[in-house]
Amino acid sequence: MSEANIHAARGVVIREFPLKSGHGFADYLLYVDGKAAGVIEAKKEGVTLTGVEPQSDRYAQGLPDALPAWNRPLPFSYQSTGVETHFTNGLDPEPRSRPTFAFHRPDSLRAWLDLLPAPTVLATGSGAPAPVAAFSPATFLARVRHLPPLVETGLWSAQVRAIRNLEASLATDKPRALIQMATGSGKTYTAISFIYRLIKFAGARRVLFLVDRGNLGRQTKKEFDQYASPYNNYKFGEEYIVQHLTSNTLDTTARVTICTIQRLYSMLKGRELAEEDDEVSAAGLESVFKSPEPIAYNPAIPIETFDVIVTDEAHRSIYNLWRQVLEYFDAHLIGLTATPSKQTFGFFNQNLVMEYGHEQAVADGVNVNYDVYRIRTEVTEAGGKVEAGYYVDLRDRETRKVRWQELDEDFDYDPNQLDREVVAVDQIRTIVRTFRDKLATEIFPNRTEVPKTLVFAKDDSHAEDIVRILREEFGKGNDFAQKITYRTTGAKPEDLIASFRNSYFPRVVVTVDMIATGTDIKPLECVLFMRAVKSRTFFEQMKGRGVRIISPHDLQAVTPDAKLKDHFVIVDAVGVCERDKTDSRPMDQKKSVPFDKLLQAVALGNTEPEVLSSVAARLARLEKDLPDAAKARIAQASGGATLKDLARNIVDALNPDLFSPSPLAGEGGGEGAALDARIAAVKPLCDPNLRNLLIELKKQSEQVIDTVTQDKVLEAGYSAAARDRAKGVVESFERFIAEHKDEITALQILYNQPQRTQGAPLTFEALKNLADALQAPPRLWTESQLWQAYAALDKTKVKGESRRRILTDLVSLVRFAMHQDNELVPFPERVNANFKAWLAQQESLPPLPAGGARAGVRGRFTPEQRKWLEMIRDHIAANLGIEADDFELSPFAQEGGIGKVYQLFGAELPKVLEALNKELAA
Repeated sequence: MSEANIHAARGVVIREFPLKSGHGFADYLLYVDGKAAGVIEAKKEGVTLTGVEPQSDRYAQGLPDALPAWNRPLPFSYQSTGVETHFTNGLDPEPRSRPTFAFHRPDSLRAWLDLLPAPTVLATGSGAPAPVAAFSPATFLARVRHLPPLVETGLWSAQVRAIRNLEASLATDKPRALIQMATGSGKTYTAISFIYRLIKFAGARRVLFLVDRGNLGRQTKKEFDQYASPYNNYKFGEEYIVQHLTSNTLDTTARVTICTIQRLYSMLKGRELAEEDDEVSAAGLESVFKSPEPIAYNPAIPIETFDVIVTDEAHRSIYNLWRQVLEYFDAHLIGLTATPSKQTFGFFNQNLVMEYGHEQAVADGVNVNYDVYRIRTEVTEAGGKVEAGYYVDLRDRETRKVRWQELDEDFDYDPNQLDREVVAVDQIRTIVRTFRDKLATEIFPNRTEVPKTLVFAKDDSHAEDIVRILREEFGKGNDFAQKITYRTTGAKPEDLIASFRNSYFPRVVVTVDMIATGTDIKPLECVLFMRAVKSRTFFEQMKGRGVRIISPHDLQAVTPDAKLKDHFVIVDAVGVCERDKTDSRPMDQKKSVPFDKLLQAVALGNTEPEVLSSVAARLARLEKDLPDAAKARIAQASGGATLKDLARNIVDALNPDLFSPSPLAGEGGGEGAALDARIAAVKPLCDPNLRNLLIELKKQSEQVIDTVTQDKVLEAGYSAAARDRAKGVVESFERFIAEHKDEITALQILYNQPQRTQGAPLTFEALKNLADALQAPPRLWTESQLWQAYAALDKTKVKGESRRRILTDLVSLVRFAMHQDNELVPFPERVNANFKAWLAQQESLPPLPAGGARAGVRGRFTPEQRKWLEMIRDHIAANLGIEADDFELSPFAQEGGIGKVYQLFGAELPKVLEALNKELAA
């Protein structure tokens, strides 16, 4: 106390500070800029801190009256064991303690203290203090309780509920909240909307937006830039700086920071992260770290750097390695996910503020539903066999050079070896060919263009084979099918993704997992699985690429013959929709961690002996398998170290005998040297160029290319689940007709005219009103969707499935649903059949008085009259009827219009039109 100087720095603590009589001694009294601001109560490790809070509260109220203070009682209260720290901000309404990773900086405490209103009098010397006026400091918690009404313009109802529920959760000071919204239902826009409100109206100083990969960060930055405030019409970036963090330099003026979790982890550890590692998903790395290297306090990034953290794809970021990144900061955590697991719910304290699944999104018209089209082939199901004496190709994985080899014995392979050890060319070709042939007849029966299609492959080599065969089987050029993986060179992956999203080409994109999560491709209508997926959450994310809605105009800009996107199709060529899947969760111990994940973990600072031992063993095996030329490439990339050197250095670093402590060092004295040795041994592996080279060379040196085995299709059709959905659509449609037959004019007419010979005619306008009712939420039924549903149940009774649907086909659908017809036939075909029957009846009658030259013509109508009758037939097929005014329209106007038709049919024209209107639409 005698040496205390409360002005020695912005923040000063004085130990064993005596308080008022009856209040004892504070372990530490905290001064900020010369005024008392809080107390710190220290306890030994293991003491539970909640029970210490009353003691701290007493200390906060016991400051002697003569001493300067920011407020009374003192606003800040800490309890700490050195391992665990709790903090209470007395400036908040209904102050509540919360765990923090460390203590806050004095600068931050001063910023909070500046929220205090100017007091009337505060004691600064001797004498009794004057009472302080009641106040309510404008802390984040105080302001979030008084947000202005939400402007709902531009928001879907689900987004409105999510924002309101989240703000209600924040107002009650719940530290974590989870928003579960279906893929494609606008999670990112929802997040940007509430982030804007928290910054503008609640005073959030800085918000962190965590993403899974660098390309998703760029996509998110674009969405922030495009966001226009509903309160003042400014773009987000015009009001606030948004930083996409691609280096380790944090812009302290940015109000929003977008970053990958692996970069933030590296920054907290004080390490650089290679740009390439920012582009690779960190999912799965948590299983490599048995005991993740703990994060220590980094003064360059204090715990209060962010007020709010939003973690996108939250189900990926909550495990041991990444969890400590989230828990480092003293911030509210908000998770966004479409596919939460039990672990996700647990991490967010079961505080699910919004639950909006795919089914709800479909019902609201925010998502489109999907059907599953199954392709099963013999080789896919059972593998293959090449008999001895046949030649097979052997392809070098590194150079892709192919050589022939005659088999000395039979070569058998099972399905699990496909496209990794063995490439069965005809298996890929059979799937692609079946997809091509069924595309225009069953999958998208009314289309001539190949819909935008995303194909999931097993690895980069598999993707390469698929792209080549797609181009061959569809007879198209390079633009038609493109590969987008982490190994894509030339054009940037995001540029290829932008073309896939916005341009006519490519029609088909093949990827491994780069577009599996987060990437927004609204025109996508088909997802083809040629790889298995074990994780339920990952499968849902991959499947979710197709659910996004798009306006007909935007869809037709890239797929000209598309009418609208009312569903998408999963083409399942490997049974991925039929296999059981599990929630993604960290493994208890490593069983089989991929080589690339081990190297990525080392690059992120993992020096656990178990991990390094596995790396050394694999490097040693790799050294035996590689040719000299490949070894030379490794030595060049590593700065001269061979594989033997790399493996030996790691093994030496793991040898405890080399780091025995000296007698003077005491117990554990050698641990620091051992850790330094492990870090030095793996330092070359931190270079992404060396890692990528090792990963490439680690693959088997040769793949067997089976060009002998012929595959055959076992099944190609919609799955049982798709048929069940079709049955549900049909039942709902027929129930709708029964329930509304007395309300909707078109249904009244069709229901009451089973013989189609009496009553008022059905008009095009009435039919259009029926179509609008069917297409309105939650039904969203189109003529094409209803036709396909009936075809999925019984193709023998459905005709013209591959034809483009027109509005008048709805007449056939309603009549079939009412069981007035035994077959579902396109309305133009029905009209044409009636036309032929009417013509046959007419031929027994004498020729029409008008009609022009009849030299050599027998029968009632001349060829020119027949031509006009056929045009009238086509008009009725598309419009339900014809009137005299219609002859001024195309195609009649081009042939002479109303004058010409009167010239041909004379006074008989009204009778002819009346007969055709009555008979053809019947």
